[in-house]
Amino acid sequence: MRVLVVEDDALLGDAIQAGLKQSGYAVDWMKDGVSAEQALAIESYAAVVLDLGLPRLSGLDVLRRLRSRNVQTNAQINKQTPVLILTAMDTVEDRIQGLDAGADDYLVKPFDMGELAARLRALVRRASGKTEPLLQVDGIQLDPAAHRVLYRDKPVELSVKEFALLHALMLNAGKVLSRTQLEEQLYAWGDEIESNAVEVHIHHLRRKLFPELIETIRGVGYLMPRDKVA
Repeated sequence: MRVLVVEDDALLGDAIQAGLKQSGYAVDWMKDGVSAEQALAIESYAAVVLDLGLPRLSGLDVLRRLRSRNVQTNAQINKQTPVLILTAMDTVEDRIQGLDAGADDYLVKPFDMGELAARLRALVRRASGKTEPLLQVDGIQLDPAAHRVLYRDKPVELSVKEFALLHALMLNAGKVLSRTQLEEQLYAWGDEIESNAVEVHIHHLRRKLFPELIETIRGVGYLMPRDKVA
């Protein structure tokens, strides 16, 4: 999953980026509100981690602008992107203001990285219409928290990118995802992307699980059917 982190403190931002990458996220890190707004205008994110005390444009202003408009781009971004406020502003009034501005969750500094990752998993799950923490499709069980995949109750070893790709497909079972949409979920800015990277990861998933797992919709993208039987 690809997330946007907006944090002007260099040490904290670097720590968050490193911690979320270890949890399997692709992370873009912006250090001011204007840069964050520009990123949201051109990229699609599974979630946003947003500080409030930002230079150039406050976090609340970024949030209000995101919620008040429907951004139309080829990345199909919209104002429903889940936002987690991460800030040192911890009064009840601050929390009320942030939530009323459109935040989906609120975490006060200092915080535990494990809790931040868990809250992001919950936001992504709810945004995809899922209620259970485990994803299950045709004998495949994916546990985002434990970063574990079972197929017919047997563990399957996947690379970080293979796991992220399977996670995206399972969250969107029954929907066709283009190669561009999948790349946007797997890679952050600055990551090197081979021209056939998605195809290679899909080939590996089919080999490690079963060939009919993912359908290729020629000229459109890839589909994990809801009820495919292995």
